[in-house]
Amino acid sequence: MPLQDQQQPTVTVLAGPTSVGKSTLSRYIRSAYPQVHFSVSATTRPPRPAEVDGEDYHFIDPVRFDELVEAEDFLEWATVHKKHRYGTLRSTVESALAEGKSVLLEIDLQGARQVRQTMPEAQFVFLAPPTWDDLVSRLIGRGTESEEEQQRRLETAKMELAAEPEFDVTVTNDDVERAAAELVKLMGFDTAA
Repeated sequence: MPLQDQQQPTVTVLAGPTSVGKSTLSRYIRSAYPQVHFSVSATTRPPRPAEVDGEDYHFIDPVRFDELVEAEDFLEWATVHKKHRYGTLRSTVESALAEGKSVLLEIDLQGARQVRQTMPEAQFVFLAPPTWDDLVSRLIGRGTESEEEQQRRLETAKMELAAEPEFDVTVTNDDVERAAAELVKLMGFDTAA
């Protein structure tokens, strides 16, 4: 039985540097812990291979994104790596909370700071790599960005790592299964099989 059934539904914000494995961790949690409710972010970037619209992200064009910003339909949104925009739709978070579900937001540092302003009661979790070299290896090994994009992301990652003290707790992504169990437990769920 989930521990969180005895508590009010909460929002947990997961952020960390680029290539730390937020998406990998989130996919694992979705399959291993179906009781965790994810807020699927919207983005203007094109899907990567194997990403599914509405499951990994809501892939939308820049014009539609502008309309949603103008209507204040985002809880948070940001331009990431000086290129694409990402955002969390306010309606999806509010409806999940109204249904009694605790929500996990997987977002970037800029978005986490915006949520801190609008929902200071949320729990903020920083996902950290075991080492800088591990982060570099993950980014380059993924092979989805040009060399120029890799350098831009590594510069961004240095700034993102410096923000770790802004978060309530840090989870090190040294092992996806272990990190997922730690995060789910922080959300108030029982992780025992």
